[in-house]
Amino acid sequence: METGFDNTMTENNDELYEKFSFTVDVGQQAVRIDKFLMQRIEHATRNKIQKAIAAEMVLVNEQPVKSNYKIRPKDQIVIYSDLNPEQTTVQPEQIALDIVYEDEALMVINKPAGMVVHPGNGNYSGTLLNGVAWYLQQKNPALDEETLPRFGLVHRIDKNTSGLLLIAKTDTAMRHLAKQFFNHTINRKYEALVWGDVEENEGTIVANIGRHKRFRKLFEAYPEGDYGKEATTHYKVLERFGYVTLVQCILETGRTHQIRVHMKWKGHPLFNDDFYGGDKIMKGTVYAKYKQFVENCFSICPRQALHAKTLGFIHPVSGKAMNFEAPLPLDMQNVIEKWRKYGEQITKI
Repeated sequence: METGFDNTMTENNDELYEKFSFTVDVGQQAVRIDKFLMQRIEHATRNKIQKAIAAEMVLVNEQPVKSNYKIRPKDQIVIYSDLNPEQTTVQPEQIALDIVYEDEALMVINKPAGMVVHPGNGNYSGTLLNGVAWYLQQKNPALDEETLPRFGLVHRIDKNTSGLLLIAKTDTAMRHLAKQFFNHTINRKYEALVWGDVEENEGTIVANIGRHKRFRKLFEAYPEGDYGKEATTHYKVLERFGYVTLVQCILETGRTHQIRVHMKWKGHPLFNDDFYGGDKIMKGTVYAKYKQFVENCFSICPRQALHAKTLGFIHPVSGKAMNFEAPLPLDMQNVIEKWRKYGEQITKI
């Protein structure tokens, strides 16, 4: 007779992967682990679960198992996987990629602003993964639609955010890197230009993030913790320009739109963030000349001023610490310089 079980679920950074943890009940019958997980994880497919098992992303008592393993009472089961039943085929497309680093296990790519990371939601071509598929196929023509999906994103950044992305080229690399994200050992630093003169030189924002209850495309901060998922952002002021501030943000978690939502909740939406109100004049004067200056800045950086600058992790094969930096793209460099000069004029007055 099958009785109850303990189930805790924590979504991975950037919500690409989920971590499911189960403690098998004392009265649980001996059944195959793939069947057990099928019955207990919503939307999971047998194919997905078996792929996760084959990739050693299913652990029983901290050890990988085979699909025919029969669970036992008090087994501790952990599964790291993307169990979403919807899977879009990635069609190879010739797209220029800024590859910062590559070896047999992984790739680090500097994504430009305006590029969607993966196919879906009306963007089935022109994405970064379409370009990666074409690039890998040129290196190995034997790759086809069946083998191409073996590479995968470990995390993602928004379409209009620029910066570093980590891509696993093997199941083993994906497993090791996903665990580093779950354990919060990945080093990710962003730079953002935000509205207002941030009061504290540094601080930490702790507020759950969940979908807006009315506008489902938006996310909202829920500091009381009664809704959404736990989220923590550490920030540090890098430079002040009077009406805007350049800050560094370090992610402890990586929820969707986390920096954008947290800084808005703090009262400092990102400069030119059209989702969260930063595409309007939030601070400054009423003079027409100032309005024109801000509009010129919006034209120079026509997206949220956010860049994933630093990425650090432990290599899944060599065990060595890997650290990468991507310089600010020109649009952010130029708009920061424009505000820097404006800030100097303010201090002279």
